[in-house]
Amino acid sequence: MKIISPLNIKKMKTRLLSAIMVLSLLFMQNLSFGQAPKLGTSANFVLFSSVGAVRNTGITHLTGNVGTNSGSSTGFGNVDGVMHDGDGTSAQCGADLLIAYNLLNSAIPNYFPAPLLGNGQILVPGIYSIPSVASLDHVLNLDAKGNPNAIFIFQIDGAFATTSNSEVKLLNGAKACNVFWKIEGLVSLATGTIMKGTVIANNAAIIMNTGVSLEGRALSTTGSIDVDGILSYIPIGCGSPILNGPSAPALKSTECYAIFSAGGSVSNAGVSTVTGDIGTNVGLTTGFDAMYVKGEIHPKPDTSTAQAAADLNDVYNYLNVLPYDIELLYPAELGNDLVLTPHTYLLNAATVLTNTVYLNAQGNANAVFIIKINGALSTSTYAKVLLINGAQAKNVYWKIDGAVLISDYSEIKGTVVANNGAVDLTTGVVLNGRAFTTTGALSTAAVSVVMPVGCPTMGTHSFNEVQKVTIYPNPFHSTLTIEIKDAYEMNNAQIVLYDVFGREVKKAAVTEKITTLEMGDLTSGFYLYKIISNKKVVQSGKLMAK
Repeated sequence: MKIISPLNIKKMKTRLLSAIMVLSLLFMQNLSFGQAPKLGTSANFVLFSSVGAVRNTGITHLTGNVGTNSGSSTGFGNVDGVMHDGDGTSAQCGADLLIAYNLLNSAIPNYFPAPLLGNGQILVPGIYSIPSVASLDHVLNLDAKGNPNAIFIFQIDGAFATTSNSEVKLLNGAKACNVFWKIEGLVSLATGTIMKGTVIANNAAIIMNTGVSLEGRALSTTGSIDVDGILSYIPIGCGSPILNGPSAPALKSTECYAIFSAGGSVSNAGVSTVTGDIGTNVGLTTGFDAMYVKGEIHPKPDTSTAQAAADLNDVYNYLNVLPYDIELLYPAELGNDLVLTPHTYLLNAATVLTNTVYLNAQGNANAVFIIKINGALSTSTYAKVLLINGAQAKNVYWKIDGAVLISDYSEIKGTVVANNGAVDLTTGVVLNGRAFTTTGALSTAAVSVVMPVGCPTMGTHSFNEVQKVTIYPNPFHSTLTIEIKDAYEMNNAQIVLYDVFGREVKKAAVTEKITTLEMGDLTSGFYLYKIISNKKVVQSGKLMAK
């Protein structure tokens, strides 16, 4: 039997201990230190003070509730959330915020960084304690090391300030919903700061200057909150509910219509392109060219329009009685880059859409948006409804009690249902959806309307036809390139351009696989085109000259 000397035993123990330490260090980087506090009601607030005023100047975009339990919230435009000042919800939020603060304050730290954060610094999950004032300069990286549950907690026993355009970056699975800042003093975020996480100031104010972007929350136990032209939204993930929005109405037979009035004439001027049926149940449908309509034109009432009228009444009634989640308090100021999430919204007066409104599905392709307007709707020229993060036009509905005027070159998404009001889509309007009215005339002028996929009688081929010709750029300036995909199928081809009133403005032969045309003689605006081969129209569409 081999005898091991005490010296060798000691060496073996040392090596074993070293190996254990190395393994511990390797695995420690993947651990999530600390435990995220339960925010309770405060999780639904993007700005909140238990005691103090909450004030805004400039155009600020917020997703989440806003309020104070003692004071007032002033200066805000439309907020994608509910305002709560001194009510039961704000009282509960104040109580829940205090619990969250105490949990963060009592957490045991395991890192003690210098007061100056940033400058390319990389931090791993953990609880960081700074026993003084602190600041952020340039970039601070929070690296979750691939752990989506990694927690970052910062305990700052003093004021906290950032320099202009400083940034907190999340790396390798880190999430804003798992980042918490507990600050015992004034919080001042300088112009252009990009901040991540829930910021809780204790007995101190919070100031967010112009251009600040906060994915998180700004909460104060006692102190005012002042913001000036910022973007702030509560983070998603970490167990937060997925927003589905309300249940969509059953469109029934109206699903196959792109343009329809249950009680009024339907007319068109100029060249409009439409995908979907067109008709009215009272009056006549006039002015549409069948060449530019992928669907059926019902020139006068018939059994199809009668059924559509009955079904449209059901759609309107469903939308009308649907309870709302969020009231947008300034109907005359809809747009201006406002971001909305899947909810039922109410605008309780005549509404004006200016510039752009974004519909953010937050990654949920089935999310539904319903916007109820108790009054007329009008838009500025070039107004836009843009769909982001999975939002789909088929899941967007507008209920309008009054007339609808969509002004020149606006881009609208969703099914528009007007009640007892005329609908007017003016020159160059692009509607990815449907235009309906229960009673009233419906007029279009050189527009493009494409109903969302879903009509069972049309199938999908009408929406996804393979183009035989590619035309670019679009919009174009001085030249336009036409590329034929299969030259053998195209003989004696030519392109013909028309203005929005249907007048021919240009014709040119397309003799090569790739043909470039000079277009400098055309003024800015929309044009309709036809590609003609062997005396047949093989493709048509819209172009824009800039």
